[in-house]
Amino acid sequence: MVITMTRKYIRYNPNQNYLLPPNPRDWLPEGHLALFLSDTVDGLDLSAIHAYYNKAEAGAPPFHPAMMAKILLYAYCKGIPASRRMATAVEEDVAFRVLAAGNTPDFRTICQFRRLHIEPLKGLFKQVVRLCQNAGLVKLDVVALDGTKMKANASLSKNRTKDALTEEDARLEKEINDALIAGIKADEEEDRIYGHDKRGDEPPEFIRNAQKRRRFIRDGIARLAREEKDKVEAQEKKIEERQQKEKETGMKLRGRKPSSPDSMIDDEKKANMTDPDSRIMKTHSGFVQGYNGQAVVDCESQVIVGQAITTDENDVQQLAPMLNEVLLTTGTLPGMGTMDAGYWSEKGVQEAPPGIELFIATKKDWKQRKALQALPPPRGRIPSSATLRDRMERKLLTKRGRKIYKMRGKTVEPVFGQVKDARRLDRFLMRGKAKVSMEWSLMCTTHNILKLWKHQRKRWKKAAS
Repeated sequence: MVITMTRKYIRYNPNQNYLLPPNPRDWLPEGHLALFLSDTVDGLDLSAIHAYYNKAEAGAPPFHPAMMAKILLYAYCKGIPASRRMATAVEEDVAFRVLAAGNTPDFRTICQFRRLHIEPLKGLFKQVVRLCQNAGLVKLDVVALDGTKMKANASLSKNRTKDALTEEDARLEKEINDALIAGIKADEEEDRIYGHDKRGDEPPEFIRNAQKRRRFIRDGIARLAREEKDKVEAQEKKIEERQQKEKETGMKLRGRKPSSPDSMIDDEKKANMTDPDSRIMKTHSGFVQGYNGQAVVDCESQVIVGQAITTDENDVQQLAPMLNEVLLTTGTLPGMGTMDAGYWSEKGVQEAPPGIELFIATKKDWKQRKALQALPPPRGRIPSSATLRDRMERKLLTKRGRKIYKMRGKTVEPVFGQVKDARRLDRFLMRGKAKVSMEWSLMCTTHNILKLWKHQRKRWKKAAS
């Protein structure tokens, strides 16, 4: 069928030959994220990764650590955490090709690089935060702390009690032994038929998989036993402290007596067979098998200035550790910090590093909002009998307290949205707390790189105008 063209179009010829610019950087527009990231990584300290490769005197030369770090960081910036998708992008995406400079590492190489250099890659977070500080992005006047539940690379259905894990361990041991015995008999029969020159000393794939599953199971059993022991010891200590106080005062203490240490043993407590370090976490939409990602965010710039992964289902123990993490990362403490009721405890407030003023809700979010709307600002002096909780509630009702606490919802929660929703980084691909901590660090590092890039773009546009 002949189509009569009555409309003029912009010229289109898919077979047109082009002479590309000799410098790959010219393939991308000025100010492109990939070019900014490349320059940023060139200024980072990768000596720990270089030292690893310098130890190897023989073997084929590895890919350059700077190139591998650029591919990894740019992939996380674009919401591509899977090594197979990264390898495909290096072949098909112009920005990735510019960063790789003609190299094409396959997905196994990318995956291995990420696994080999867990600590150096985690260390990039601190370096990027310092770059944000030097750029004037991090003020640390007010920070907001919160946690978000991240899915692990494991299923809820793979949780088992200690008895079930022990039973599965015994079943796998029998399966492995039976398979090895069968293999020995098969080798003997083949030796009889073919002679003794056949090796055949490597276990079959299914045996190696069974051995791997058994290691995860034993890790789970050990973790449950360790947690059980810690709970019993903590309860024993609580009883001893109560008895000591009663002995010193000569009076029975009021309140409920601590239950016996045996009551701390929970036979229904479960561990995951796929990732023993992960936990069952409650979210707004139900339960997930996952980890608790913590982040401290600078309220003015939304730069993450402290981050960590914890296996605690709640946030109550994270106040002091996360504020100390900010000190380690930035070299200084923020002036003020705001958190929701999940972080409230008198012990946590007392353990927080001195010098930072805290604004912590003592009620759940909806109750706190209702109280702030309904109650007028307090007047007069604080009663001498006021507890630490009373003083915190009173401070949040002041105009200043309301203003500071309101900043929390406009900073740290949007940051989690930018990471989990905008970049689709809502789950971990690796297993084990150490590897997951590195993944969370990469997510937070690339969040800060994006903030730094946008900040620099504004400066370039302002200078150009």
